[in-house]
Amino acid sequence: MPSISQRGIGMPASPIRKLVPLANKAKAKGVKVYHLNIGQPDIPTPEVAMEALKHIDRKVLEYSPSEGILTLREKLVKYYAKFNIIVGTDDIIVTTGGSEAVSFSFMACLDPGDEILIPEPAYANYMAFAISSGAVIKTIPSSINEGFALPPIERFEELITPRTKAVMICNPNNPTGYLYTRKEMEQIRDLVKKYDLFLFSDEVYREFCYTGAPYISALHLQGIENNVVLIDSVSKRYSECGIRIGAIITKNRQVRENVMKWCQARLSPPLIGQIIAEASLDTSEEYMLNVYTEYLERRNFLIDGLNRIPGCYSPIPMGAFYTVAKLPVDDSDAFCAWCLDRFEYEGQTIMMAPATGFYTTPGLGRNEVRMAYVLNKEDLGKALTVLAKALEAYPGRTE
Repeated sequence: MPSISQRGIGMPASPIRKLVPLANKAKAKGVKVYHLNIGQPDIPTPEVAMEALKHIDRKVLEYSPSEGILTLREKLVKYYAKFNIIVGTDDIIVTTGGSEAVSFSFMACLDPGDEILIPEPAYANYMAFAISSGAVIKTIPSSINEGFALPPIERFEELITPRTKAVMICNPNNPTGYLYTRKEMEQIRDLVKKYDLFLFSDEVYREFCYTGAPYISALHLQGIENNVVLIDSVSKRYSECGIRIGAIITKNRQVRENVMKWCQARLSPPLIGQIIAEASLDTSEEYMLNVYTEYLERRNFLIDGLNRIPGCYSPIPMGAFYTVAKLPVDDSDAFCAWCLDRFEYEGQTIMMAPATGFYTTPGLGRNEVRMAYVLNKEDLGKALTVLAKALEAYPGRTE
């Protein structure tokens, strides 16, 4: 029997999805599972998007251009301009979701052995895409006690070697919900400029910033325009994760030309998804405000409830719809599995993502979980009750 690849063996399992078999077993027994493990919004997709899907009038569902449909990219130019991100259609390449945007960016910019500096905890799939491209992730831990603020820039510099090629950030952050300040973004800019690095900036949650301060995009930073590769997706802002439409935005012509080789190899991004995404860009401001307000209320409700449970702590996330919370448990992987496999309260249990999967530094995140506030407040309240009861009963409780 031939052996499988070491690359595949080294790929990390998803911390978000790895407990799905246990959740399915719980459901099969009739247990209600509250899913706080995955960023799948429950908010209805905009009506303009659904209408576009229902009224597709084509005789052939053809390939689209490898870089994406021009009219979609033209609408994206206007969308970004609302955030003072000034780009042209040639600066935008449509991808099969934000995941492909990250993967293609890595492959276009990095050689095997090149190093990427990333604050952790970080979105787990960054590690998977780095392994796929042969790149090496070097992480700089941030602390829950400091609200997951950007670590001191000196700690980044300590890790720089001749193989260091890029810095990657997610802003607003998944999994922590942290929103980088102007000062922090300028520190990142100075580091990128000093060492002539790429800056990969995942900004798919820009619609969900809960401070009064202006949103700072990597493409707002002066002096590094050709270093920035921005990652985007329509999945979360329009509640349409399943259409798989993302984008790479960069002013670096060489990067775009390199990315296009992979785009041509996969032929084209999804036609139906692009049609829906283009219609979604006409979503009303009323819809967007209602969604924003709903997530803000859910955030306040969840964080207040978490911090009332003895031994639990979560900082207040200022963006996205996630938080990383500290729990009074010895092992969050074991606790999350135990909740699904061995615990229920009034026929209910809770599914969370163990935070260890968002760290690469051994030992970090062992008493932390990521929670996505993508459920309505009634269900969030029930989930909090279940969590409190589970912590009372868990044999590995630490305080």
